[in-house]
Amino acid sequence: MILTAEFERVELTLEHPFTISRSTQETAENVVVKITDGGGMTGVGAAAPSRHYGETAGTVEAVLPDLLDVVERVGDPHAFDRIERRMRERVERNPAARCAVSIALHDLAAKRLGVPLYRMWGLNADDCPTSSFTIGLDTTERVREKTEEAVDAGYEVLKIKLGTDRDEELVEAVRDAAPEATLRVDANEAWTPREAVRKSEMLADHDVEFVEQPVPASDPEGLSFVYERSALPVAADESCVTLADVPRIADRADIANIKLMKCGGLREATRMIHTAKAHGLEVMLGCMVETNAAIAAACHLAPLLDYADLDGSLLLESDPYAGVDLSEGTIRLGESGHTGTGARLSE
Repeated sequence: MILTAEFERVELTLEHPFTISRSTQETAENVVVKITDGGGMTGVGAAAPSRHYGETAGTVEAVLPDLLDVVERVGDPHAFDRIERRMRERVERNPAARCAVSIALHDLAAKRLGVPLYRMWGLNADDCPTSSFTIGLDTTERVREKTEEAVDAGYEVLKIKLGTDRDEELVEAVRDAAPEATLRVDANEAWTPREAVRKSEMLADHDVEFVEQPVPASDPEGLSFVYERSALPVAADESCVTLADVPRIADRADIANIKLMKCGGLREATRMIHTAKAHGLEVMLGCMVETNAAIAAACHLAPLLDYADLDGSLLLESDPYAGVDLSEGTIRLGESGHTGTGARLSE
């Protein structure tokens, strides 16, 4: 079998500037990968690199020739294990770059079988949790307005970014604008352990469901301190990057937040999901700011999840790719009629 591969960088403009406790983002650079078989069928994937984890669009482009050389040498889009093992031998880190290749391979393999990806895995499309929609940091009035827009658009699960000296004011604004919504909070490592415990009590008073990454990943004992005293369940994101991190957070968190771009691909994410559940953790799948060329693949893991945070493409002003329908946060896996991941050029 003959496989050929190519890639291109795409710049994506966000609908609104997206601010978290450590940065503001107005655009996102993704790198789209296409792998084509000898019959002309193409699988699509994308990397959404994060500087926080040491990757940029430039580093992705630098290593993709080596990764795609592995794909072309193996020549079989169904040989996931062999390809991923050899990619790791060539490029040890760079998980977003490896992830783009993983997604494109899975998309192509499922297309060749004539089934959507979740069917190739034997999953049930009716078992998907509702995805959250994220409200980034902003002025209190803009946070209220963005919350009202999200509620008007039908989103029933909202994730609020915190990590300021106005955290309680922001939560009150969101709760006032969305009295019936399920609320989750993400501090992105911004709090001290004692501050996180205090704020968890305030958040519980506003009926928040759980708090994500309250303290720095560099402080595992601080995470333990919060976990043991928090008024809310604790999710680990920056503290849960790779498979090896899962047992490390098992007695420090209630929820593992897994991201394809952190762990390096769909097979590794699946291993992390099952390992987390074996350790008694609940599982959430999150994302970066991503085109549907990546988000669509993540949606196919949704039947394995307790929580989903797959709104990365929903934050974009426009997306060159369409994917799984996520309007109102409902992951409609079984409704697209598309094979593979469902990622395709927007009409």
